Amino acid sequence: MKRRTFLRNTSLASLPIALPGLNQTYRKLLRYLTDHTDKILVLIQCSGGYDGLNMVLPLDQYDGLSKARANLIIPENKGLKLTDEVALHPALAPLAELFKEGQLQIIQGVGYPEQNRSHFRSTDIWTSGSASDQYLNTGWLGRYLDDLYPGYPEGYPNPEDPDPFAITMQGTISETCQGIGGNFSMSVNDPFSLAPLTISTAGEAPDTYYGDELAFLRDAILKTNQYSDVIEAAAEKGKNLVEYPDNNNLANQLRNVALLIAGGLQTRIYVVSMGGFDTHANQIAEGDSTQGAHASLLEELSSAVAAFQADLNALGKQEKVLGMTFTEFGRRIRSNYSLGTDHGSAAPLFIFGSCVEAGILGHNPEIPDEVDPLEGVAMQHDFRNIYGSIFEHWFEVPKEKVNLLLYPEYQSLPLLKNCNAATSSNPVYSTFPTARIVPNPVRQSGQLVWDHPGGAIKVQLMNVLGSVISTVYQGNPAPGPQSINLETHRMSPGTYYLYLVSPQGQRTLRLVKL
Repeated sequence: MKRRTFLRNTSLASLPIALPGLNQTYRKLLRYLTDHTDKILVLIQCSGGYDGLNMVLPLDQYDGLSKARANLIIPENKGLKLTDEVALHPALAPLAELFKEGQLQIIQGVGYPEQNRSHFRSTDIWTSGSASDQYLNTGWLGRYLDDLYPGYPEGYPNPEDPDPFAITMQGTISETCQGIGGNFSMSVNDPFSLAPLTISTAGEAPDTYYGDELAFLRDAILKTNQYSDVIEAAAEKGKNLVEYPDNNNLANQLRNVALLIAGGLQTRIYVVSMGGFDTHANQIAEGDSTQGAHASLLEELSSAVAAFQADLNALGKQEKVLGMTFTEFGRRIRSNYSLGTDHGSAAPLFIFGSCVEAGILGHNPEIPDEVDPLEGVAMQHDFRNIYGSIFEHWFEVPKEKVNLLLYPEYQSLPLLKNCNAATSSNPVYSTFPTARIVPNPVRQSGQLVWDHPGGAIKVQLMNVLGSVISTVYQGNPAPGPQSINLETHRMSPGTYYLYLVSPQGQRTLRLVKL
């Protein structure tokens, strides 16, 4: 019996859970069920806020997009067509191949309500898995690991858990893995050159504040050296079976991740990164919108991911690894006069691996002839639902637990297919294809109409910055045709969005008030 099946068929999954403590019997069994797995998550952090509309081209909205960003739009015939409505930037050709091979999912409009367009705060929100008005001192993966390994770092590593729980392939540890007592990730630049740290251990530490700090430092160095030994051993044992692109920092990081996986390291979380996506100016080469700084970044990203996936396939590890990109926000719909784009709202997110439900989740953003200068791509999917779906369907964490690790309104998304190393995550999912606002544009009042699949639904009104203005409707109507009145006479003229969200799916509709 699979672990997930066991959890679903026993009363264990319905036991009351309270953070930070858990019933000890529950905790031990949960750890056994979730920890005895070789599933691995690889996060690719794309710092700066990438321009999703320059990556995933909405062909059915091309006329509006070409007016909003005439100075940098990709020619329609240059896009790599995935469907009749969606194409990729030509620099993403390796990802287009992964899509055709059934190893890539594109999730449209990923963000969060009350979008904060600050690099620092938005990165904090994404790495902590918080709401925009929450300030958490733990990362979303750190909270998960805290429940599995209570008291960390005290008592680790040990004979049962000799390997680092997470590795960041960069100079600093990842905030996604920050736990209560410490960060679960170890920073690694080169797994072959982890020189042991030295510190004098002569004599007892004095019974003073200085002595406490000295003892802590000695213990940290000892743990680091122990973890370094097992990492170097795995690197020596591992091998790469494909060539990675030269002069590609992300590819170098992913090469080392594949090497350690091949060498048998039991680390379950890897974080790699690339920067440069804050393209306020000179995003393209003047005279050729398919070239330039952004195209170079996309080529680096896509060629590195494709090489990594090919390596996993050759190593026979493809069903053990799930990869995901993320960035702190997208860019605005309208370009600026410096051949660039400014801070926006939502953006597409890529999930890759042999166990993903390949395809496109969500719909293209609506882009009319007239776009507000501050308008970003509207949110369709709360990023925490993607995190939660990975918890639930990749790491097989009970849904009740996911609600506590992230937020009570977590909704499962269909990210994964049936796979030897993963459970299917195909809930009944709808993008409310019949949902529409009539009339639109609207003057004094209108209606939202849709065919309801059943279950609870909430409808929120948002402005162009992604801030929630009000909850228009919240209820549990019967399946079938539905409509609600929209009183707009007190609204200022301009552009707004209606966000329909339910356990069965999401939809974002553009509303124009005259």
